[in-house]
Amino acid sequence: MNKHTILKNIYGYDSFRTGQEELIDSALSGRDVLGIMPTGAGKSICFQVPALSFSGITIVISPLISLMKDQVMALVDVGVRAAYINSSLTEGQTRKVMENARLGVYKIIYVAPERLLTDSFLSLVGALEISMIAIDEAHCISQWGQDFRPSYLKVTDFIDMLPVRPVIAAYTATATKVVKEDIVCMLGLQNPTVVVTGYDRKNLYFSLKKPQSKMNALLDYLKENGDKSGIIYCNTRKAVEEVQGELFRRGYPVTRYHAGLSDAERKENQEAFINDSTPVMVATNAFGMGIDKSNVRYVIHYNMPKDIESYYQEAGRAGRDGETAECILYYSGQDVRINEFLIDKQMERENEELDNEEKELISERDRERLRKMTYYCFTNECLRDYILRYFGEYGSSSCGNCENCLTEYEDVDITSDAASIIGLVHTSGHRYGMNSILDAVHGTDNAKVR
Repeated sequence: MNKHTILKNIYGYDSFRTGQEELIDSALSGRDVLGIMPTGAGKSICFQVPALSFSGITIVISPLISLMKDQVMALVDVGVRAAYINSSLTEGQTRKVMENARLGVYKIIYVAPERLLTDSFLSLVGALEISMIAIDEAHCISQWGQDFRPSYLKVTDFIDMLPVRPVIAAYTATATKVVKEDIVCMLGLQNPTVVVTGYDRKNLYFSLKKPQSKMNALLDYLKENGDKSGIIYCNTRKAVEEVQGELFRRGYPVTRYHAGLSDAERKENQEAFINDSTPVMVATNAFGMGIDKSNVRYVIHYNMPKDIESYYQEAGRAGRDGETAECILYYSGQDVRINEFLIDKQMERENEELDNEEKELISERDRERLRKMTYYCFTNECLRDYILRYFGEYGSSSCGNCENCLTEYEDVDITSDAASIIGLVHTSGHRYGMNSILDAVHGTDNAKVR
């Protein structure tokens, strides 16, 4: 089958989206590719269509077990022979997949990067005709990427061990200029076709709130929108449980998703959300990768994410049908401290293979990204423009479709007030909290101020 026949018969589309055909044609001609395409732009089609055209097998390297399962199930449902190899399989199941692969049963195999250099997998690929290696979430190979994973460094070693170098195709939704250059270098892409389709999603409305009570703000929003499908992101499992529990008690059709649930419950809750039996999902960032649900009308971040990349990727799960959707972020100062804690815990848990100097470098990089995320929460400039400039895309400084663009601001000179506050903090020896300082600046007559 040619590319157009595959697109129509397998995926049901009559035409390719922006950037897809150029990437597919390059891969089919034997040229390496790098595709940087926002969430919802159809990255998986860019490597799946060539995979079904090539004579040999395609290996897709992905860091997320849930994403592998979802994409393989979707392929199998439309009649494509596909499988995955990761830690969720038993030893017997893994052996069966490898036996089938040797017999030529599959066109596409998804594999976790940790499996690449095992003796059993190297033995398998040595017996196969490999037409293409596709690296999903390719930013994970860059120390400058928002989700660097040392296990991705094995990808290059794996490619070097193959008897014949296949086409290398790298894809990611979010990459700054530095990350893009790092992907090309680290993967050794040879004269690649690089396609950046643009980050702007014009149908998404961006809004930023700093409510006294996040729960009250959420309940007010759901009074008007509770019948629509939406995702509410929280940055801890505890917050997911609290928010989902409160919404459930108030009668909203809501479910939950986080890594602390069993595989069976996560699968059940995900399917309930996709099928709209419970159209409201409260989740950590463990949810959403590879979820192709077109009618999500809002994404609310109950907590500020740790970086712009994560925020835009998660917000981009709204409005995949091209219709208007809202992306709302609730901010509080506590969010910064929680994210600093999560950055430290992630560094301890996921980067044992790094030395202390590398850990320090990555930690500072993560904190710098957190600062830029925090600045987003305080800017009076166009919210969309702030995000696009972060990714190196420059255009209009006013989009007309975000809260800041639709709000009239008044400039006020607060130099004198700021000097009074800073001076009092300094002369009082940094011994008092915020409320005491404010009381003193205001001249409040109470015992502590006197």
